[in-house]
Amino acid sequence: MSNAVSDAEPASGAAHSAGHGHAGHSHGSLMKLAVGAIGVVFGDIGTSPLYALRDTFAGHHKLPLDLLHIYGIISLMFWSMMIIVTFKYVSIIMRADNKGEGGSLALLALINQHTDGKRWGRGIILLGVFATALFYGDSMITPAVSVMGAIEGVAVYRPDMHPLIVPLVVGILIGLFFIQSRGTEKVATFFGPIMLLYFGTIAVLGAFSIAEYPQVVSALSPHHAITMFIADPWRGFLAMGAAVLAVTGAEALYADMGHFGRSPIRMSWLVFVLSALVLNYLGQASLLIRNPAALESPFYYLAPEWFQWPLLFIASCAAVIASQAVISGAFSVTQQAIQLGFIPRMTIKHTSTAAGQIYIPVINWALMIAVILLVLVFQRSSNLTAAYGIAVTGAMLIDNFLLAVVLFKLWQWKAPVAIAMLALFFAIDGAYLGANMTKIPDGGWVPLVMGVAIFTLLTTWSRGRALMRENMAEGTIPLEVFTKSAHSSAARVSGTAIFMASTAAGVPSALLHNIKHNKVLHERVVILTVSIEDVPYVDEGERYSVKDFGNGFYRLTLRFGFLEETDVPGALKGVSMCGEPFNMMKTSFFLSRQTLIPSDKPGMALWREKLFAWMLRNAASAMEFFRLPTNRVVELGSQLKI
Repeated sequence: MSNAVSDAEPASGAAHSAGHGHAGHSHGSLMKLAVGAIGVVFGDIGTSPLYALRDTFAGHHKLPLDLLHIYGIISLMFWSMMIIVTFKYVSIIMRADNKGEGGSLALLALINQHTDGKRWGRGIILLGVFATALFYGDSMITPAVSVMGAIEGVAVYRPDMHPLIVPLVVGILIGLFFIQSRGTEKVATFFGPIMLLYFGTIAVLGAFSIAEYPQVVSALSPHHAITMFIADPWRGFLAMGAAVLAVTGAEALYADMGHFGRSPIRMSWLVFVLSALVLNYLGQASLLIRNPAALESPFYYLAPEWFQWPLLFIASCAAVIASQAVISGAFSVTQQAIQLGFIPRMTIKHTSTAAGQIYIPVINWALMIAVILLVLVFQRSSNLTAAYGIAVTGAMLIDNFLLAVVLFKLWQWKAPVAIAMLALFFAIDGAYLGANMTKIPDGGWVPLVMGVAIFTLLTTWSRGRALMRENMAEGTIPLEVFTKSAHSSAARVSGTAIFMASTAAGVPSALLHNIKHNKVLHERVVILTVSIEDVPYVDEGERYSVKDFGNGFYRLTLRFGFLEETDVPGALKGVSMCGEPFNMMKTSFFLSRQTLIPSDKPGMALWREKLFAWMLRNAASAMEFFRLPTNRVVELGSQLKI
């Protein structure tokens, strides 16, 4: 197969990057949306009690199991949830929406509208790209650690079944990835009720344990965390590497804002989820104070004997739901990154008539292989949590830089207030990231290696596309000049020819090759550019623009949001002012396809050009991506050096 790229690439603004988020807005009562949010948004942070407190005391940097450290860690976890989740994400960052959509990608697209031409704008974009890369690392680790953390309860109740844990986890994960192609719309309706049951269960279990040692409630006071750091600063700092697990999934609140809206997510968190988590962590602390031997799994030992297996089942369901939400998020991020020019075109299948219900085979199978490898290599959830923290804290720290641009550039806050708040966020997130860096030898290297590799792929694709467009633009003929000469130098035949163009200037190479070799022009010639805008959705009134050059020549621009499907034939049905309505049976689509020849020209290192060529070979065809009718497409190729 040739190393080829189509001139029909969608045109996007300057670079952007990612978070997750689906298209479409839910409708219904606030309570119904809040329940839905509990089922999708809070799976990651909701399953943290399975391992967070245990790994703080029994993980790679063990703490003494005494009142000083138990109270200190509970205080640290509680105030981390209050500052990072409640204050930073729920109260501040969720206000920065892009027409209702959230997530790093939507935020970066919003920022990009205000940083064009700024020297520091590219730096912010690269940070956002790296946050995207870390998200993919998180997407690989979350299913592995969540499902394994839940299934390990089998060995807690039946130690003789310990050898079955890894096979059970692998089996569940394989089943989860295999059902993705069938869509999750039907099972997703049960996510909310199941997670409600889960959070209600852990809250009740925590409350019963607190009743056995009510003094533990005083651990919520911030002075306990301060006292621990003063008395044992080094081990307290190291413990932050595990304590941060209590806030994993915080960005999901922001990223899934487009699904449910700001108010339902805030309501779910403040009224229900936060309370359930705090009660459970306090209950685990009470149990550890009364019975230090429960450190093996304080989450599962909260349950009375008669409720142990039901708890295992409920927790396992919650872990699968958390994994499902992350996998769906990876599909959404990929779709957005494709639209914004950071990932090659991929086959995207819609599993439902509902917007946002998509399935991307390449991402699904790549994630499955990565997740299963992580399970087989690390064997225990406590080993995986060492890798988990860096991806989470790295993304949180990057969000602070994006937030800084929002505060100063978009919202124009007063400097003292903005600086004080950012200093708090940077101090906390920086400390958590620093603590997790100490776990690099124990598995923290995994998300870093993944992040660097994916960052290289994303930036290589973006840079390669830019270089190809620059080379293709050299020596192009203005369309005004071309139409005057071509009209009289070629025979005209009936029908419509649409020539896809990656830019809204010049003549696409397919049109030049067609007239050079075939020496004919259709009676209507349309130069079509697909433009991906910096907004999630484009209003139908702004969907297209047309310029008439006379003699049957038109330049048409179709605009799509970065969360919309690029259905070109569907959009053409609504186009007027371009001659007669489009009839697909009388329309031919011409695509330019340039074969890439790696060279030593300045622009990209030779190894990156070869990497770019490999990505091109594996990109889905423009015909499939733009939903073009297969029997109405003609491709004309040429060679190009970058």
